[in-house]
Amino acid sequence: MTQPATPAQQDAPMTAAKSAPDKGGSRRPPGLRVDVRNLSLLGVLAVLVAVGGFTKPDEFLAASNLQLVLTQASVIGVVTVGMTFVITSGGIDLSVGAIVALASVWATTVATQEFGFAGILFTAVIVGVGCGLVNGLLIAYGRMVPFIATLAMLASARGLALQITDGKTQIVTVDSVLDLGVRDAYILGIPPLVLVFAAVTVIGWLVLNRTTFGRRTVAVGGNAEAARLAGIDVRRQRLYLYLLSGLCCGIAAFMLIVLAGSGQNTNGNLYELDAIAAAIIGGTLLSGGRGTIVGSVLGVLVFTTITNIFALNNLESAVQQIAKGAIIVAAVLVQHRTLRGAGEA
Repeated sequence: MTQPATPAQQDAPMTAAKSAPDKGGSRRPPGLRVDVRNLSLLGVLAVLVAVGGFTKPDEFLAASNLQLVLTQASVIGVVTVGMTFVITSGGIDLSVGAIVALASVWATTVATQEFGFAGILFTAVIVGVGCGLVNGLLIAYGRMVPFIATLAMLASARGLALQITDGKTQIVTVDSVLDLGVRDAYILGIPPLVLVFAAVTVIGWLVLNRTTFGRRTVAVGGNAEAARLAGIDVRRQRLYLYLLSGLCCGIAAFMLIVLAGSGQNTNGNLYELDAIAAAIIGGTLLSGGRGTIVGSVLGVLVFTTITNIFALNNLESAVQQIAKGAIIVAAVLVQHRTLRGAGEA
């Protein structure tokens, strides 16, 4: 029989991760590297705010517009927190946008709305977790490649969402849900959805950086075989991570229902690309083994601010996409250059 791993063996991948050089090549302390990446993103965000304030000072800097930017960032931000965990483990989830769409339309059917606020929230969350469970089982125990498994979920969830709605918009009639989106529900001028996003961010940061679950996630992403030999149940860990991603999608779906006041099969369009891009420019390695919640949140704010600036200036969506692509390239180049300079210092 296989002998149980000792505590020293269980800590082996974590110890190795601490002692090994960073994949980016820098040998500076990890905390310093993260600060440098985040500072570079803060610089990009500051430039964008300056541009918005210069081109449309009265509109962009208005309190109502800043509240709108934060509210819009909150929905994709919650999805990005879950995506950060998955990518840190060396996986990928292409189905997050479709899961948001499916959860939002399932939670806004007439039958579901009869159960009121609790029924809508519960349905959105349970549908998201259910989809995450399917992804996790296929990847962890069915040994499917994450790209293929989540791509299949993307197609299936989108198709089911279209089937449920028949291509029509499902209007929410539950006042207690709609009231969360009105200005009277703001707490000290902060929309409730932003507070939810802040809570998810704080919890995500604590889990990733201050718990055994977070250390195991990093260990699996850094070297899954070494993690397995050290006593970590890699398959179970991956299952939990996709459950977490599904949970975040369910929460985001409910937030989108509050924001839009309806459920549509087109909800969450391209969320997977925005979440992956935000996590990557924030400093999470696409190959796994390193993740940062703070960087991912900053990445979300950068993209949301770009969209807002272009909308205020009545620029075409095609130009917005080009600008986003340029920002991604520029941010990554600045980070690499900064990190290289720090490593040589």
